[in-house]
Amino acid sequence: MSLPQRITVRVPATTANLGPGFDCLALALDLWNRVTFRLDESAPAGSVQVCIHGRGSSYLPLDSRNLTARAFLRLFEHAGVPAPSASIECTNRLPLGSGLGSSASAVLAGLLGANACLPQPYPKETLLTLAAEMEGHPDNAAAALWGGLVIVTSARAGGHIVRKVPSPRLQVALAVPSYHLPTQQARAALPKSVSLADAVFNLGRTAMVVEAVRRGDLSLLAEALDDRLHQPYRLPLIPGAAQALQAAAEAGAAAAGLSGAGPSLIAFCAGDAQAVSQAMCAALRQAGLECEAFVLRTTSQAASVRVQA
Repeated sequence: MSLPQRITVRVPATTANLGPGFDCLALALDLWNRVTFRLDESAPAGSVQVCIHGRGSSYLPLDSRNLTARAFLRLFEHAGVPAPSASIECTNRLPLGSGLGSSASAVLAGLLGANACLPQPYPKETLLTLAAEMEGHPDNAAAALWGGLVIVTSARAGGHIVRKVPSPRLQVALAVPSYHLPTQQARAALPKSVSLADAVFNLGRTAMVVEAVRRGDLSLLAEALDDRLHQPYRLPLIPGAAQALQAAAEAGAAAAGLSGAGPSLIAFCAGDAQAVSQAMCAALRQAGLECEAFVLRTTSQAASVRVQA
């Protein structure tokens, strides 16, 4: 197959769950990783070299163990064709292991880069299935692939059903602590079963979150962004997290909660989002954690691919 010389992929940060929407709601944020693939047909097939700028440059793997490289090679394996040699240059702006979709971004960058090499590229639904296999869950990848607010669930025949909900650009404050909370640990903290009352509580609020974000109604979101399935079990794993959410409310946030499984905290704001993010960080620092503050907007833009022949 004839290969392009250069492929550039941009993938946004994402925040998943949005309180009660456990593993089925996610939202794209206006913070982007960029990955450039340079292909070399003269080099041994399937060989990859990775260069990293920004976050993770001092410790992420620079060979086929790299997550983006693994996803790149995985798509060719799925297609049943030899992978070309590639030089992969990653510019990482997303905080790593923070609950902002950094691993989904890495996986999607690799899948999208490889997909652009195929004479008949796969649809987004196939890429989502592969990403979910590598990630273990589809929500962050779905928001990055479609952009904006997405609802995602498994389909009866396999794969996933994804619906993008049009929504305005909302302002969010983020507190990203330097705290390692492995996804496996965050999952292990969850109960094996929940009461009917808690399930009904989350069902109603998940629907309300979708409506609140769709309308940009922060007063409704303040009522809806509550949860009984995962946050009560995960917040105690993060020193100062409960106090940080209280600080967000006192600083004027309309609603706040965990971003994904954490450890990052996200707050939706109509006013001074910088003050909210700083207040959350101050509470986390008081608990002994280093913390980085962000103020971002949500985005309806999805991951993009630019090909140079």
